[in-house]
Amino acid sequence: MSNRPIILGIVGDSAAGKTTLTRGIAQVLGEDEVTIICTDDYHRYDRKQRAERGISALHPDCNYLDIIQQHLSLLRTGQPILKPIYNHTSGMFDPPEYIQPKRFVIVEGLLGYATRGMRDSYDVKVYLAPPEDLRHTWKVNRDTRKRGYTREEVMEQIHKRESDSEAFIRPQRQWADVVVSFYPPSDNLTQDELLLAVRLVLRPTIPHPDFSSIINGDGKHPGGAVRLELDRDMGKPVDVMEIDAHATAEQVRDLERSLCQEVPYLGQFCSLEGNPGIGKLVGTTGETLQSYPLAITQLLITYHMLKAAKVSASVI
Repeated sequence: MSNRPIILGIVGDSAAGKTTLTRGIAQVLGEDEVTIICTDDYHRYDRKQRAERGISALHPDCNYLDIIQQHLSLLRTGQPILKPIYNHTSGMFDPPEYIQPKRFVIVEGLLGYATRGMRDSYDVKVYLAPPEDLRHTWKVNRDTRKRGYTREEVMEQIHKRESDSEAFIRPQRQWADVVVSFYPPSDNLTQDELLLAVRLVLRPTIPHPDFSSIINGDGKHPGGAVRLELDRDMGKPVDVMEIDAHATAEQVRDLERSLCQEVPYLGQFCSLEGNPGIGKLVGTTGETLQSYPLAITQLLITYHMLKAAKVSASVI
């Protein structure tokens, strides 16, 4: 393994699922091996100041992008940083925190790919792009239950931020190696918010696993729950993998084996059999669901982090 930290970026709009995915991958890799950085901590203004200035947290001018870029450069070379902390409950800033990077660093937030210098600091870049109606539901649920807002206040905030989302957040999709879109299946008659399929856009910016040994000539895995096809994303050719919400452990285990064959030490981190916490989601009423689309997403991203570590170590 490399002596320098391996840095993963996870970018997406507010309530796109960044923190959920980040925590899951950290659990896979081992929390003692992972440093998590949230770029939302680098807001220039607190909540009251933003309201007074009429600026949203999504706007680049509301964030210290130069300091984020500087800190990413330091983290990439294994140096510590003094990171600010934004308190989402109070809307104010807490005392800064001294951070020494660990073996893996996950950087999640709104504007993680906003500058060239920031983008060049990552080994793997992920963008989360759920359907907007689903993201709105997630944001209402989160902000009313954890941040003290009313539903009307959250919807008003979404409306006010839409222009900034369109101008500054969504364009960052173009820089991602992997675009992750969880979505409810059409047959989700119960409207279960945890029953989600996933669409993974695999860009040729990094080498992805070879799934040809487990995918039939028609682009499907036996059983049809996993599909791989060629498509275009933002006008460029990409591979797209889709995993149904109802996929079973048996249907996705071949994918796991394929990943582990190419990176033999992947299994010790995130085997579906060896780590029962993979792909776990907790619903709003406390129920827990094993999501195999989420599990495979975690496995794929972990695969890329370990591959990056292997490549980096071979260069040293």
